[in-house]
Amino acid sequence: MEAVKKVAIVLNGFIHDFATGYWLSDLIAIYLLQRYRVQSPELATVILAVQRFFFWNCVGAAVTIFATGGMRSFTYVDNFFGEDVEKTRRKMLILKHIVLFVIVGGGIFWGYRMCFA
Repeated sequence: MEAVKKVAIVLNGFIHDFATGYWLSDLIAIYLLQRYRVQSPELATVILAVQRFFFWNCVGAAVTIFATGGMRSFTYVDNFFGEDVEKTRRKMLILKHIVLFVIVGGGIFWGYRMCFA
């Protein structure tokens, strides 16, 4: 059972990291498509449909990031580095996640503005 737990932890971390890269890639694709849409108005309808596809993938990736990140928080419960270091590490993780939450929210808003505004 312990081996299954370890595999699940590693798989969850992999999905979390992969979804993060996928989210960023979606935003880059939306941005590049926006430039092409402006340059080629005759293709705007088709490009907008593709942009919206990437936008909804971006939202799905963000949901996956938050879900796997939530599960990840339950795997870091031991005082692996010692009590003092763990207190500092937890504070830094909270700060990091506040900043990343703002970045993800801002990125989704930015993508939404390019696709729906």
